[in-house]
Amino acid sequence: MAIDLGNRISPSLNQKALAIQQWLLANSFEGLRDCFVAYSSVTLLYDPVIIKKQQRPTATVFEWVAARLQEAFDHSTVKEEEQRPVTRIPVCYDPPYAMDLELLAAQKQLSTNEVIDKHLSRVYRVYMIGFLPGFSYMAEVDEQLVVPRKPQPVPVQAGSVGITGAQTGIYPVNCPGGWYIIGRTPVKLFDATAKQPVLLQAGDQVQFYRITKSAFE
Repeated sequence: MAIDLGNRISPSLNQKALAIQQWLLANSFEGLRDCFVAYSSVTLLYDPVIIKKQQRPTATVFEWVAARLQEAFDHSTVKEEEQRPVTRIPVCYDPPYAMDLELLAAQKQLSTNEVIDKHLSRVYRVYMIGFLPGFSYMAEVDEQLVVPRKPQPVPVQAGSVGITGAQTGIYPVNCPGGWYIIGRTPVKLFDATAKQPVLLQAGDQVQFYRITKSAFE
């Protein structure tokens, strides 16, 4: 079950989604399996058998969970967001780590350095983690860098930094991907053996800085 607050990239909607998630986690119920946020939505995963057995709802399980979600919406409050420290992430924009940089620059009628400068010029908000463990969806890129997904996915290396739409993100593992890859970071976004496996969380702030190929290696 999900609640959609607006289906657009908006810091205020993302803050409300995080507030709903935090309220639900603080006021959990038997049968709630998971609760996660996207850009402007919250999704609940629940076990209807456990809820029916433990909560004994007078209506259907769906209606009972919907009422809990409405309660979370009504009672969660968006406080002034604590300014989180900016996580600075190094990126090498040199070949062979930037397989789509020249293509993107040509499409946008920019030089490769202009693309890099525009990508480096902003502090990005992490709106959600999804698709893969640790994959961070960040926004918004400079409007001159907005680009649709590739028609077909291609193999992408872990650490690759990509752009699609108004988003930028980092691939945490080797996988197929359809984003335009403009660089790569040596930083591990996901480590299953670590105490905190995922480096970034929704609500974090990220700024990229450029490193040379020799520094990357």
